[in-house]
Amino acid sequence: MANLRAHPETTVLGFGASASLLGTPVLSPPLVAATSFYTAPDAVGFSAADMTDATPYFYTRWSNPTVAMLEARLAVLEGGAAAVCYASGMAAIAALFLSRLKAGDHVILSDVCYAGVAELAHETLPRFGIAVTPVDTANPEAVSRAIRPGVTRLLHVETPANPTLKLGDIAALAAIAHEAGADLSVDSTIATPVSTQPIALGADYVVHSLTKYICGHGDALGGAIVVRDRERVAELRQALVHQGAVLSPFAAWLIARGLETLPARMRVHEANARAAADFLRYHPKVAAVYWPGLESHPQAALARRQMTNFSGLLAFTTKGDGAAVACQFAERLRVFAYAVSLGKTKSLLFYIATDDILRTSFQLDPLGAASYRSVAGDGLFRVSLGLEHPEDLIRDLDQALA
Repeated sequence: MANLRAHPETTVLGFGASASLLGTPVLSPPLVAATSFYTAPDAVGFSAADMTDATPYFYTRWSNPTVAMLEARLAVLEGGAAAVCYASGMAAIAALFLSRLKAGDHVILSDVCYAGVAELAHETLPRFGIAVTPVDTANPEAVSRAIRPGVTRLLHVETPANPTLKLGDIAALAAIAHEAGADLSVDSTIATPVSTQPIALGADYVVHSLTKYICGHGDALGGAIVVRDRERVAELRQALVHQGAVLSPFAAWLIARGLETLPARMRVHEANARAAADFLRYHPKVAAVYWPGLESHPQAALARRQMTNFSGLLAFTTKGDGAAVACQFAERLRVFAYAVSLGKTKSLLFYIATDDILRTSFQLDPLGAASYRSVAGDGLFRVSLGLEHPEDLIRDLDQALA
């Protein structure tokens, strides 16, 4: 029984993870909101450097039973050795970058990725003497050319990428990184563990914004890093303790509750995205639709090979003035919310102006900017399909585009 590999629907309900908190068996994990715990005088040191797997609960900035329960479930779900949770997805990324990289190191970053990650990489890391190269990680040859032998320490890939939904071939990129002596980290927030297993494909780290699909309800911020090897945990947990970006037990409890319905929700998110994509690609006012589940996606074959669920996020461009259409959507939408973020039960739509994202976030060279503009035009609409009935979603899009 110990070797049984459960399906995601079973794993998210606690299979393979610890079934107790504070030594008490539990069916529904309780919220442990304490910030401090009773400890023996010689049970722990007074530094994060003294932490081991056997260290008892001491102070919630170090560890907490509710957070530990969520970490255990995430690690099993991703097929990793362990996980560390943080207060947000950006906190997780910052912990990874600042614990794995030092002055003189080089990191290769997906040229199109979450805006906050791009801005952290381009504006903060160089101040610490860390070189950053944005690369089209959909192109393994371009990644190979960007490697700096003996200097590149980390290849960080977002797949699918936010907001264009282009993909990175995780297995191919892992081979490139490892040949150069670098690690591969994969931001799999949009795919989720239900769709893609980056560690099985060779990744060393998997990053999630738990705020999105894993929580699923838009009521808690959180982030996590799942690691291939347990020895990688110590530096990540020290980053957590020293940087202070601690996930609150209440947020962990909410996210763990959301995690239990993740596989079921992802089936509906994907089905609704397919229905919306099929509607939009034939609409006379729509110029292009990007969703990994479409045969027209430029990496459809990779999507079928790497993803078992194509997720609920799509993007599209319109003919004419996208900014004007955005105003029209904001005024007319009734089922969708004109709002940022993704992965919620409610459907969301938002316009991302190309000039703005290139100026503030991606900081691409002229060739890279031209490549992004060839997909996004003057701007694209990012659409997160929720759990509403697909007919209601399509009617809402139809009347808003009229």
